[in-house]
Amino acid sequence: MTVRRAAGAALAAGVVLCLVAGVAVTALGVRVDGTSMTPTLREGDRILAVPGSAGEARRFDVVLLRAAGRDALLVKRVIGLPGDRVGIVSTPEEPFQVLLQEGGAGPVRRVVAPQWAARVHRTGACCGPDGTRSARSELRTVPEGSFFYLGDNPDLSDDSRAYGWGDLARIEGRVGVRAFPVSASPDLGNRPVLEEYRGPGP
Repeated sequence: MTVRRAAGAALAAGVVLCLVAGVAVTALGVRVDGTSMTPTLREGDRILAVPGSAGEARRFDVVLLRAAGRDALLVKRVIGLPGDRVGIVSTPEEPFQVLLQEGGAGPVRRVVAPQWAARVHRTGACCGPDGTRSARSELRTVPEGSFFYLGDNPDLSDDSRAYGWGDLARIEGRVGVRAFPVSASPDLGNRPVLEEYRGPGP
């Protein structure tokens, strides 16, 4: 085989692989609709779930889930796991302070995500007994088999504050990578961290 023929065969194989990859992303990827996860995920992005991750939730991962009573597939971030205590303290100066006590014991810490601070303008406390918004801030224990979830664009996200605790059994997968657009990083980024909290108690 000549060098030219070998190069042509390699090019053809590359084109076929690209086509197969494109078809796979279209068939297997989930298209993001809406702005509730901006800037981490934008409308039109296509994401792929980790194979075999249905029913799994790890703190601060992004997951695909179906909220109780809704058929639509949601893309949200896991905040609290079973046994954790969660709440949201809202003041005019800082309208969205998400609090977490891991395992229901030890210090109450603040969940810090830069994307929240740039996008929150509405005040609103949490949580009620079912994990939804409440008239005042209160730490609530996430029940067994459940989790607490939020969007990365809190003012424009319907999440646990609207639907209550998520059901672990209704998680369809953990989001592994962003497959499209190809110009964007496949890594989702914007993962929150826990910091010491010294503000007003819920």
